[in-house]
Amino acid sequence: MVNLNFYQNGGLPVIFSSDQSKSELIDWAKNNTTFKAEQTEVYYLPNPESGSLILVGLNSEQNLTFDELRHLGFKIYKIATANKIDEIEIIMPPIAEKCNIKVMKSIAEGMIQATYKFDRYLSKKDENPVKKFTVNYTPNHGSAEKMQAAFNKLKDVMDGVFLARDLVNQTSNYIYPETLAQAAIDSLQPLGIEVTVYNYKQIKEIGMEAFLAVAQGSSKEPRLIIMKYQGNPDSDQFTGLVGKGITYDSGGYSIKPSDGMEDMHCDMSGAATVIGTLYALAKTEAKTNVYGIIAACENLISGTSFKVGDIINSLSGKTIEIGNTDAEGRVTLADAVYYATDNLKVNHVIDLATLTGACLVALGEEYTGVITNNNDYYQEFEAAALAVGEKVWLLPNDKKFAELNKSKVADIKNVGGRLAGTITAGQFIGEFVANNTPWIHLDIAGTAYLSKENNYLPERATGVHVKALVELLAPKKRHKHSND
Repeated sequence: MVNLNFYQNGGLPVIFSSDQSKSELIDWAKNNTTFKAEQTEVYYLPNPESGSLILVGLNSEQNLTFDELRHLGFKIYKIATANKIDEIEIIMPPIAEKCNIKVMKSIAEGMIQATYKFDRYLSKKDENPVKKFTVNYTPNHGSAEKMQAAFNKLKDVMDGVFLARDLVNQTSNYIYPETLAQAAIDSLQPLGIEVTVYNYKQIKEIGMEAFLAVAQGSSKEPRLIIMKYQGNPDSDQFTGLVGKGITYDSGGYSIKPSDGMEDMHCDMSGAATVIGTLYALAKTEAKTNVYGIIAACENLISGTSFKVGDIINSLSGKTIEIGNTDAEGRVTLADAVYYATDNLKVNHVIDLATLTGACLVALGEEYTGVITNNNDYYQEFEAAALAVGEKVWLLPNDKKFAELNKSKVADIKNVGGRLAGTITAGQFIGEFVANNTPWIHLDIAGTAYLSKENNYLPERATGVHVKALVELLAPKKRHKHSND
């Protein structure tokens, strides 16, 4: 646990190389240790006689990003706790052209990020010797009240991120449609969020035939999970968040190789982000209205599985030719997105999905690929993502690409071939957006689940875009002074 006290003293001092009053100490360290005072370098300097220190390289006049500050906070926490230090003191120097509240939030977030671990199934856990980490933080400027409010909100949002990570990191023998639905109930209902779960019979009555086609190969019944957060009862405007909820993906008859299945419990990362976002919105009492929609099922092989060449119906009335059973996520999303935009009639809709390997090839594990039918709405989301350090990249929603999804025997085909795979997959989903609703598709195939640690983000689940969605959806309070 990380706790910040504002304008209080005490704890192991963190010394910044930009502090001219400490220039003699910094010069000594540069000449006598491995510390080089490079930007955001962190070094522990033990001294049992006069007191140990943490040294930080900082040129406050250089262009320092908030993401670099997050990583700096991460490194400070790691080096402090590795040396069993549970309290530090930071007197933050000014950072050129940076809001002091955002500087604090970035450093604090990095420290909170450093606390995450997933060890639920380890019989012998690696216990952190520091149970409570206290930071006595003096900002360069800004009221303690505003700082505390911003830090409290940050903690609530990060709880949502960690909830999403925990859901994704659990394997498919623990998280399957029924238990995912129960997790949504357990985490969201106590916060006042309405959670309605539909079983197979009820889903069939709704008419979600595309969703059920994907689900029919598994002995575990599908679940449609509808979550309603109404933080602004005076408004009738709702945003729909639709998360891909494939709790395990074997590829179906278009079967994946063994090494391609190993991490396929993570194919419900979009669903986890939706649950984590709703949790964070409720915890922060955001004055906004949001529906969360998850069509949860497994994509497995059996005598009842859907097959390559099948023509299936959908909630929208459009027929779909199945060209590849491993392109199943977009088929479930077709019904879920249509349900959000037609049945629920949301005013905006965003879907999140670990959708295509093509996105991973194109953008690696750094960027989320985006398709939209409304550039103004995308720009709002992009600004929110940038503000919280989540990278997104807009791909062209060109009608020429959409022609690749044409079928000779049905209204649309669920694969468009090897070319522009991320775009055609997104465009397939876009065909099921009703009423010309402003829509954003987020392909999080590379960003939701990492093959290795990336700065302050852990290996495995990241909880990507919980932060960006909260930033987008929660109304902002404008500070009187921009340098607070």
